[in-house]
Amino acid sequence: MQNVFTVHNKIALLDKVIKKSDVVLDIGFWGQGITYTSPAWPHKQLKDRAADVYGIDIIFDESIIPESDRHKYQKAAAENFHFDKKFDVIFAGDLIEHLVNPGLFLDNAKAHLAPGGKLIMTTPNTFNLFVMAGKLTRPEPPTNADHTFYFNRRTISTLLDKCGFEVDSFGFMFTLEYGFKESIKKKFLNAVYQFLSWFTPKYLETLIIVAVPKK
Repeated sequence: MQNVFTVHNKIALLDKVIKKSDVVLDIGFWGQGITYTSPAWPHKQLKDRAADVYGIDIIFDESIIPESDRHKYQKAAAENFHFDKKFDVIFAGDLIEHLVNPGLFLDNAKAHLAPGGKLIMTTPNTFNLFVMAGKLTRPEPPTNADHTFYFNRRTISTLLDKCGFEVDSFGFMFTLEYGFKESIKKKFLNAVYQFLSWFTPKYLETLIIVAVPKK
């Protein structure tokens, strides 16, 4: 049975899973709802914690990247990128639910992991309380217009297994803390989240997956 942990936000997650010696590839580094000017930008948080950080995204502003570091960044899809190096950690925050071909992404990620490396993903929890409440009050719960998948622990485990990974641990995250304007209903549900998290994390907003290639 996999270990299950709980963290408050992505900064707490990175504190838990990133070592100072890690060389990290951040897939989808430019998006995630905030810009490089925010201290909460996950890519900046990775650069503050790891030995070295690379990044890919389908679009980003190259002008903010120092010229000496531009070889570390690629405009590419998660399913089709290539670096001539291996990484200790591949981080894919709020990415897999946007993809058309998540299996191709996982195959490519596995090919870029160093021995002993790990893949860390975050994705919306299918059964989070906000989605379940939305299902009760409308034909379908509110969703991001760009999402193509929802995952729970069982389905993401099956997908990873078919792509040559095994789950090391699962986690749940309370909030993304991205400064989006929240409705009164969402603010109320946040309080309910916090109360329920004292008993079980399974209704929290975000699912965390730490996976390693099968031996």
